[in-house]
Amino acid sequence: MIHQPPGGMEPGALGRLVRQRLDRAAYRRMDRLIVASEQLRQTFSSEGFGSHSLVVIQPGRDAPAQGRIETPVEDLREGRRVALLCVGNWVRRKQIIELLEAFSRLPEGLATLHLVGSDTVDPSYARAVRDRLLPLGSSVVVHGALSRSHVQAMYERADIFVLASIQEPYGTVYGEALAAGLPVIGWRAGNLPYLVTDGLEGLLSEPGDVSSLAGAIGRMAADEELRKVMGAAARRRGQELPTWEATAAAFFEELHAVSMNRCGPS
Repeated sequence: MIHQPPGGMEPGALGRLVRQRLDRAAYRRMDRLIVASEQLRQTFSSEGFGSHSLVVIQPGRDAPAQGRIETPVEDLREGRRVALLCVGNWVRRKQIIELLEAFSRLPEGLATLHLVGSDTVDPSYARAVRDRLLPLGSSVVVHGALSRSHVQAMYERADIFVLASIQEPYGTVYGEALAAGLPVIGWRAGNLPYLVTDGLEGLLSEPGDVSSLAGAIGRMAADEELRKVMGAAARRRGQELPTWEATAAAFFEELHAVSMNRCGPS
């Protein structure tokens, strides 16, 4: 089961090149490659892996049930018009700095941005993020890593989900946000275009276009009716995505089919 392209996604061009060659050699010996998204399926197809060996099984979109929420969350807007939620560890491909740059261009008092995710994965990048945070003051709230139940509470109380990740092979947090009825803003990159239609469940900008990203955030933050319409569409889209129970069932069904083909009926 594969949730990243050959070679992975973390920094280090030489190491990634070596891993790519090893990954491809190993994958070509497999009877089946279970990939986490349509975007990954296309990546492997473009590298010559046949469609007979590729199966897409998406992660679940459901977070813990409401009854399991352990930590109460107060008003996330904190006196501003809307609350933005970003869930992602502070690593370069998540492009937290680009998001902060876009956020800095919004009118004062329009939005509060909440950052949820670990800042210990890439210490040097985390330092750069903290430097960019300094002039933004109380308009950005840093939560660090939280329990899943606490994150679910954040989804339920935020107005907009925004993550400017440049490379998400699936993007589980996008699915969770959609299921919670949050319109999504991000780059037109990775698997996000397969989850969100620009102008329907959210707004997508071309990767690296910080001005466009700022415009998308500002437009949605200032327009309550737009948020309601896109939020309703987001919830409908989220309900189309599999639950973890459905994902597990599909996964084990595929394992059973492969084993039967290998061993024949008992």
